[in-house]
Amino acid sequence: MSELIWVVICVVLAGAGMVVGYFLRKKLAQAQANSIEAKAEQMLTEAKTRQQEYILQAKDKAGQILDEAKREERQLRTELHNIQQRLERREGMFDQKLLEFQDKQQKLQEKVERVQQIKQELEKMKDQEVENLQQLSSLTKEEAREELIRRIEEISKADLAMRIIKMEKEASETYEDKAREILSDAIQRCASSHAAEITSTTVALPNEEMKGRIIGKEGRNIKAIEKLTGCELVIDDTPDAIMVSGFSPIRRQIAKLALEKLMADGRIQPARIEEFVEKAKQDLAVDIKKAGEEALYKMGITGIDPKLVGIVGRLKYRTSYGQNILNHSMEVGYLSALIAAELNLDAAKAKKCGFFHDIGKSVDQETQGSHPEIGGMILKKFNMDEDVVQAALTHHLDRPFNIYSSIAKAADAISGARIGARKDSYEQFVARLEELEKTASSFPGIEKVYAIQAGREVRIFVKPNEIDDYSAFQLAKDIARKIEQELQYPGEIRVTIIRETRVVEYAK
Repeated sequence: MSELIWVVICVVLAGAGMVVGYFLRKKLAQAQANSIEAKAEQMLTEAKTRQQEYILQAKDKAGQILDEAKREERQLRTELHNIQQRLERREGMFDQKLLEFQDKQQKLQEKVERVQQIKQELEKMKDQEVENLQQLSSLTKEEAREELIRRIEEISKADLAMRIIKMEKEASETYEDKAREILSDAIQRCASSHAAEITSTTVALPNEEMKGRIIGKEGRNIKAIEKLTGCELVIDDTPDAIMVSGFSPIRRQIAKLALEKLMADGRIQPARIEEFVEKAKQDLAVDIKKAGEEALYKMGITGIDPKLVGIVGRLKYRTSYGQNILNHSMEVGYLSALIAAELNLDAAKAKKCGFFHDIGKSVDQETQGSHPEIGGMILKKFNMDEDVVQAALTHHLDRPFNIYSSIAKAADAISGARIGARKDSYEQFVARLEELEKTASSFPGIEKVYAIQAGREVRIFVKPNEIDDYSAFQLAKDIARKIEQELQYPGEIRVTIIRETRVVEYAK
């Protein structure tokens, strides 16, 4: 019974707790709902407040923009009004000027008509006077003019002739004296070396034994040197020296440099000879460029293309009648500058014209054409001044291009004609050897031609794939026959044909 009571009591308490909990929960939920609604209401109120503020700000900005637009519109209208007023004033001024111009034009036309009327009246009066004169003299207008001219000529002919002759004589004497004075002064102020005929170069040897090593076994070393350089090696009883003979200074210099390098190396054999000949050619190219640079520096000429400097350096190994062309060019440049200074002309330009006048001789042996034509082409290629180009082209003509070409021609004549400058025999000798080589090389299948032993022998290297042994014999006869027919020479000339096949392979 007691347990039942406790159960009932527990059930009642549980039900009471549930009821109490339900009401508490309901009240709590209602309180929370009231709190959220309050917050939402507050947020809505704040949003409406901000909305009103934004609307007010937008209205203020719109008002400002509208005021600004109205102010700009008023300003623009004012400017347009001012422009319209200026245009109206200008239009009025233009109308006034136009009226004035029309008025002046009308007055000018009236004056022109008046002048024409006066001119016609004068012509009539002139014609009447001419008719009156013709009636009085019984001569026409043309006859009267011719008679007047004839009488004036008869009266003045003798006086005019004597006056002209006197003036020409005085001018000629004055010009000749002045030219003689200028040229004499230029010659006195320029000193140069004398020409020397040189067709051989001496190479010093360390000892007599070196001669045998240069000759080589069965002469193979000396043959290789002569073939590669185109010069003849003269080995005689001269102690500790051998002579390199040839008409080309460049070939002799290559042979000398190659021999000096071979003696310094000590290994003298055909393979080394070929190697050192190539090195000698390279060293000579450097020396040629250096010679050109030194010459231009001494002349005070700058701004020259490096390739043209090398061409100038080649003149060091070119002669004309025994006179070194590089020294001759420098001498002509100095003389041209002195003459131009006396004539109050551009001395620097005249010096250039004189220095480059013989530039064509640096390659005239390798290029077809005369040295003035070749020189003109070279200078045009390097964009030299037209006066310099024309000086090279026309310095041998009777009528040079201009005063600078005339100065270069005069300086060239002074340099070549002075005592000791040139010797004809050397130039003739070189020309004969060159003509001999040219004649021999005119046949097909020929690779190289060298005139040696002062023109007493010509050595011809043929292409082995084009000329066989039998053709070589026939070629030698044909060349000898052509030399007999076309050239004049003392004694006899030996024609030597050399046919060589060289095969090179490398073991790797």
